[in-house]
Amino acid sequence: MAIDRKQSVLDAASKSFSLFGYKATTMDQVAKMANVGKGTIYTFFKNKEELFDEIVSRMIRDMLQQAESAISSERTFFENAQAAIYRMLQFRTEHQLMLKLVQEQEMGTSAVKDVLVQVENEILTYIKNRIEAAIAKGEIQNCDPEVTAFLLVKMYIALVYDWEKQHKPLSEQQIGELIELYFLRGLFTK
Repeated sequence: MAIDRKQSVLDAASKSFSLFGYKATTMDQVAKMANVGKGTIYTFFKNKEELFDEIVSRMIRDMLQQAESAISSERTFFENAQAAIYRMLQFRTEHQLMLKLVQEQEMGTSAVKDVLVQVENEILTYIKNRIEAAIAKGEIQNCDPEVTAFLLVKMYIALVYDWEKQHKPLSEQQIGELIELYFLRGLFTK
């Protein structure tokens, strides 16, 4: 029964944060949406920040599962890296809570900024681990995995989001070809 109430609280809070943002969500609002007393929320979470952290942690796990599902042993490191990055970025643009957080970040909410940094760090760590595995297998040459992950993700973001602000959107295939041309060919072993 407690697990059901906790899940109801998490579902309601996730919905509230997605609809109204972090700043506008209150514990009273979450309690009402979950159809529980406000005290029930406090049996599971100390405060709104802890509740928000739990929801964000679950969202990040879902995003990383999406990335992992894009990986195939049949493809090269580059194809897998591209598929995983694309899947994570797609998750960010389709997940209602992520969309609201990106909007709210522009208003300067520090808790939201911290969460978005955490999400980006999780993406970078995931790609860095993939790069380290590719180096160990001899699929790519030795490089600094952390810097390489950073550059790869930032280049992808630039081609997906920044480019579209003033140009016709590029297809996933075009983005992959450009990243391979400008970035990855130098990493492949000869």
